[in-house]
Amino acid sequence: EVHVVESGGGLVQAGGSLRLSCAVSGVRFGNYAVGWFRQAPGKEREGVSGISTNDRRIYYADSVKGRFTISSDIATNTVYLQMNSLKPEDSAVYYCAALDTRVGDAEYVPILSASYEYDYWGPGTQVTVSQ
Repeated sequence: EVHVVESGGGLVQAGGSLRLSCAVSGVRFGNYAVGWFRQAPGKEREGVSGISTNDRRIYYADSVKGRFTISSDIATNTVYLQMNSLKPEDSAVYYCAALDTRVGDAEYVPILSASYEYDYWGPGTQVTVSQ
C-alpha cells in the first residue's frame, strides 16, 4: 500500500522561503505522480504543483509560477516543493497526494492539477506566512 507523508511546514515572514518534502512509499514500479494541494480556512482546496516521474511532466498553478519549484528524488522517492518569495496569501495547510501511475503494462497519464486523480493523501503540513 502506498503511504504519503509531508514535512517542512512552519512559520515564515513574507518574502521568505520554505521547502516541503513528500515521502512516498509502497509504489510498485517506481512510477508515480505527486501533487501538492493547499487549503486555507474558508477556502476550497486548490492545486499548487504536480510532477509525474514517468514522463517528467510538471504543473504549477498560475499563483505560484516563478516562485515555487517542484522536484523529485527517484532514489529516495521524495518530492520537494521549494517555496520562495512567500506571501501571506500562501498560508494554508499543504497536502501531498500520490498516484501509482502504472496500470498493468501501461502508464496512466493523470491530470496533475486535479485532486480527484490522486489515491493517497498525506495528513497535511501547516504553512503560515506573516506580514
